[in-house]
Amino acid sequence: MTYRVKDVLQALDDLTNGRCIMTPGDACSGKNPYVVTKSSNIPGKAVTETPGLVWGDPDMEVKKIAVMMTMTESAIELAAATGVNAIVTHHPIADAANSGGVLIKYYLGTYNLAAFELHEAFHGMHPGLPWLHGHKPHFATVAYDGIPGNIVYVGDVLPEINTVGDMMSRLDQLMNVDEDLEMLAAEKRIRKCEDIEETSIAARCKILVGKPENTMKKVIHMFPHTGFTAKHLERLVSNYPDVDTLLATISRVYPGHELIAKAEELGLNFVCGNSHALEIFENGMPMANAIKKHLPEAEVVIFRERVTSIPLEKCGSQGIRDYAEDMSTTYLKRK
Repeated sequence: MTYRVKDVLQALDDLTNGRCIMTPGDACSGKNPYVVTKSSNIPGKAVTETPGLVWGDPDMEVKKIAVMMTMTESAIELAAATGVNAIVTHHPIADAANSGGVLIKYYLGTYNLAAFELHEAFHGMHPGLPWLHGHKPHFATVAYDGIPGNIVYVGDVLPEINTVGDMMSRLDQLMNVDEDLEMLAAEKRIRKCEDIEETSIAARCKILVGKPENTMKKVIHMFPHTGFTAKHLERLVSNYPDVDTLLATISRVYPGHELIAKAEELGLNFVCGNSHALEIFENGMPMANAIKKHLPEAEVVIFRERVTSIPLEKCGSQGIRDYAEDMSTTYLKRK
């Protein structure tokens, strides 16, 4: 069977129960609530989410589809080099920003790649994040306190979860942390550098308040980067006084944040679960599986991003370090 770009678009619309833009005019009609403009009020940096086809000929043939979180020039190069016809990203695509600083129409056009995005239109389509973190919500909202995107769950832990440590062990197993630890250890050995850091390990599940042996029965599950505050936590605990644990996922907080002090004051455990670096498993894998079910004869692959930190003086070959030294010394200074 031959699939085309328009078939991928139909599959994405079907798996989101009709949330995609199916014709170009729909993006400007104001009728699709998932067409959302995101802005921090930095001049020229706003981006509008347009769930569905961002770039590509609807009639172009598609045999291989890559699912990823965020499109980058590295992802575009990998797609072109491995026979991918269509890229489906979870996060919104911005011209040039997600294509190596050059125009999407030139870069993807040169490589005959179609690109789709499916961000807010995919959120809320499945209960995977709570399940992965060991609880079943009985309260859920995507706009707590009237703030769009301020997702909050209140849930009871699953039968196999008795303590904070149980939840953390569950996450480590599901996320295959042991394999990532082996990968990092191997890279350190091969590159002869013990100072390499990697996101999924550096931002691993962590207790901010409490101990692994503390009882865990009812959870407030929130996402700090969405606008969740200490006042929100106080109000939720007032409404659900039997809550014993605050869980932050996707983003997290660090020492000095008001939520840590408030959790201590309220006598709650406070745990950071999966970081944004692992959303490829949380949302990417369900999305990819759904695409495969809708388009069973297409090849579907996962592009997993892996970001490492390497000290400047140990990065690359000696030749490339010498090159960088020469370029910076000779040219990169005020004349």
